[in-house]
Amino acid sequence: MTDNNKFELLSNINSPSDLRKLSEKQLPQVCKELREFIIESLSNNPGHFASSLGTVELTVALHYVMDTPDDKLVWDVGHQAYGHKILTGRRDRFDTNRKFKGLKPFPSPDESEYDAFVAGHASNSISAALGLAASAKLKNKKERTVAVIGDGAMSGGLAYEGLNNASSCDNNLLIILNDNNMSIDKSVGGMSQLLISMHSSRLYNKIRHRAARFFTKIGLLNKERAASLTRFNNGLKAMLYQQRNIFEGMSVRYFGPIDGHDVIELVRTLNIIKDMTGPKLLHIHTVKGKGYEPAEKDATSWHQPGVFDIETGERIISESGIPRFQDVFGETLVELARMNPAVVGITPAMPTGCSMNLLMREIPERFFDVGIAEGHAVTFSAGLGKGGAMPFCNIYSSFMQRGYDNLIHDAALQRVNMVLCLDRAGIVGEDGPTHHGAFDLAYLRPIPDIVISSPYDECELRRLMYTAQQPDRGVFVIRYPRGRGMLTDWRCPLESVPVGKGRCLCEGTDVALLTLGPIGKSVASVVDEAAKEGISVAHYDMRFLKPIDEALLHEVGKKFKYVVTLEDGVKIGGLGSAVAEFMNENGYAVHVEIMGIPDAFVEHGASNELYSLCKMDKASVLEVIMNYKKKSI
Repeated sequence: MTDNNKFELLSNINSPSDLRKLSEKQLPQVCKELREFIIESLSNNPGHFASSLGTVELTVALHYVMDTPDDKLVWDVGHQAYGHKILTGRRDRFDTNRKFKGLKPFPSPDESEYDAFVAGHASNSISAALGLAASAKLKNKKERTVAVIGDGAMSGGLAYEGLNNASSCDNNLLIILNDNNMSIDKSVGGMSQLLISMHSSRLYNKIRHRAARFFTKIGLLNKERAASLTRFNNGLKAMLYQQRNIFEGMSVRYFGPIDGHDVIELVRTLNIIKDMTGPKLLHIHTVKGKGYEPAEKDATSWHQPGVFDIETGERIISESGIPRFQDVFGETLVELARMNPAVVGITPAMPTGCSMNLLMREIPERFFDVGIAEGHAVTFSAGLGKGGAMPFCNIYSSFMQRGYDNLIHDAALQRVNMVLCLDRAGIVGEDGPTHHGAFDLAYLRPIPDIVISSPYDECELRRLMYTAQQPDRGVFVIRYPRGRGMLTDWRCPLESVPVGKGRCLCEGTDVALLTLGPIGKSVASVVDEAAKEGISVAHYDMRFLKPIDEALLHEVGKKFKYVVTLEDGVKIGGLGSAVAEFMNENGYAVHVEIMGIPDAFVEHGASNELYSLCKMDKASVLEVIMNYKKKSI
């Protein structure tokens, strides 16, 4: 646990009201201590590292100027908000962050009154904060509302929908654009280039800073006159650029860019603009990983580095010799791209996160990072497929929820040939309910003319990828989990598997265990354990949820009266539902015991703790199978 006694100012800040008792001159020291606290804490208790280091000064300034929690802060991409948690009464519990039953991984109103809105996925802050601001207006409440967006989230379409509405809706919303030119990997796209040009104009910034110093020196720059100078700034900027920026073009008043690591300047600016009427945006420039040199040099690697040595920067990684599923995907994609010139890779800002950076390095002309824009990633992939390419679009399962309409309308309806790889499917562990890939099987199954598959192990992943890129497959979904698999020798030959066909892994006579995906391999040993109790279990790897193997299900329906299904997804609408529907429709008198994620948002914690919580672990599967013995007596 972090020693609070070494932090002279921070140890006495138990709420933002304590922070506001300090003088402005003390704020740089608060920032220094807060940054050191985050570094020390996360070196032992892993979490999102570089992003929160980049927002230390902004966090301190916001809580110093705004009257939180009455004033509302809405964080976008909540891994920027560790400093916010520490300043709002959670410092002494911060060592429980991301642990089972501990502090939540992202801001949540369920945890603190200072957390105005859940912030796990990107690009929702402007829309959510605008709704809060509009609600306050309707109730004649004087509270201020601030949206903090950044870390690449401005590339998400929802951010622009919110901006567009903000310009036509009666509100006093303040948007803070935390511009660090990064998401997890380096930000891409036109918005990134626009922001770079806006904060890199030496002429404009030189004139602005000199003017501010001059007017302050002669006593003309005070709070009452600052608004006029700010308007002059914007006019000067427009004159220098010979154009208006996108925010001003949407009738959102633009201020900046300013140094996001100058806490005194941030406080001064926020005091000037906080009570201005109408929507406004403050553009700050920050460095992801600020204050810790290894993270500043390589923010991507230090986004979520795990345990590390503070002094040396050495990351303490347990090498098992078993690769992560994402690495098997990345290596196999490069192999397929070399074999098939039509293969291309698409990712929404996650080349390192999904290991598509391997294709980016080897064959860069066939790699596309579209930014944090999952809906666009799907439709862009559909366009590529329609044009004759073979796109492999890799999206985290929970993020794919944002591209659902695009998948139906732009891909499945048009029978486009494309491969949709859903990484982080199922329980993901410490990132919690915003990131669990719980729903994809259920929301994908009703879509006509698509293939839904999940590999039993790493070799099956390679085979499914090879199968998917063959001609006329349509939309082919492959889902796989976060983390490492179970094989050291995973470089099997690339060969096809029959679409819609499962396989019997172990014959049995009493109970049929039907599994989908790697969770089947994790519980395979229950077959032997059940045998010790006198129960003969047949284990089937279904491979495909759609088209489901009807011949296999007819065999099961005729042979067994007790069937257990297990999937790493919600119980409602997935494999278990499909099997139960089939048995009912075909008149089989079979009891189907469905095991999977319950009808609830599952909290955060180590994956083994959560599988046990959801009764999806080996012990729970064995217990369900043992119920057969009780019922058969």
